[in-house]
Amino acid sequence: MNLNEKDIFKQRFHSKIVFILIIILLYVISSIISGFQNGMAFSSIPAGIFWLIQKFIPTQNALQYFPEIINSALQTVLLAITSTIISAIFALFLAIIGSNSTGINIFTKIISKVIASFFRNMPIVAWSLILVFSFKQSQFTGFLALFLITFGYLTRAFSETIDDVAGDVIEALKSVGASYFQIIFCGVIPSISSQLLSWLLFFIETGVRESTLVGILTGTGIGFTFSLYYKSFRYDAAGLVILVVTVIVVGVEMLSNKLRSELM
Repeated sequence: MNLNEKDIFKQRFHSKIVFILIIILLYVISSIISGFQNGMAFSSIPAGIFWLIQKFIPTQNALQYFPEIINSALQTVLLAITSTIISAIFALFLAIIGSNSTGINIFTKIISKVIASFFRNMPIVAWSLILVFSFKQSQFTGFLALFLITFGYLTRAFSETIDDVAGDVIEALKSVGASYFQIIFCGVIPSISSQLLSWLLFFIETGVRESTLVGILTGTGIGFTFSLYYKSFRYDAAGLVILVVTVIVVGVEMLSNKLRSELM
C-alpha cells in the first residue's frame, strides 16, 4: 500500500468515525429533547417480551374463535385484492396520460405526477382516519384507504415502467405512422404487461399487510377482530389472530414471489 492509498484509507476511516459520532450525538440530543428514558426503556424489554410470550400464545380456548378469525382474514385478503386491482386500472390510465413517453401534453404530465405524489405521500393511517370521519367504520372505508394509497404508488410505478420499457416500441410504431391509441393498445400495454402484473402482485402482497392496520382503524376485517379480542383481554385469541395473519402474509408473499419470477 503506497502513501496515497494510506491517506485515502485514513480519510475514509475518519469520515466513518465522524459520521457515527454525528449519529450518536443526534440520538442523544433527540432523547433529551423528547424526554426519552433510555435506561428504563431498554431495561423493560425482557419483561415486555416475557409478557407477550405468556399472554399471546394461543390456547385451547382460543380455538373456538378460529372460524371467526378465518372469516375476517378472508375478508381482509379479498379487500386487499379488490382495492389493488381497481386502483391498478385507474393508475394505468393516469400513468399513460402522464408518462414522459406517452403523455398527451405537458399539462397531463404535470397533473399526473402531482396527483400520484399527493396520494402516495399521505400515510395510510392518515387516510384511514380522514375517511373514518367521512364514511364511518365500514368495509367501504377500508377499501377507500387501501385504494387511495395503492393508486398513488401504482401510478408512479406504471409511469416509470412505461418510460423504461416501452420507449423503443413507441418510436418504432411512430415511425410507421401508428395512431396514439394504436401505440398504446398494440405497443405499450403488450410490451409492459409482465411488469404490470408483477407490480400488481407486489401491491396485493403489500395490501394484505396494510389492510390489517387499516382494519384496526376502520373497524373491518382481521384488524378489527384483533382489536376486539385485545381490548376485551382475550389475549390468547389475539395471539391466534397474529399467527393467522403471519401465515397468510408469508403465504401470499411466497406465492407472489413465485408468480413474479415466472412472469419476469
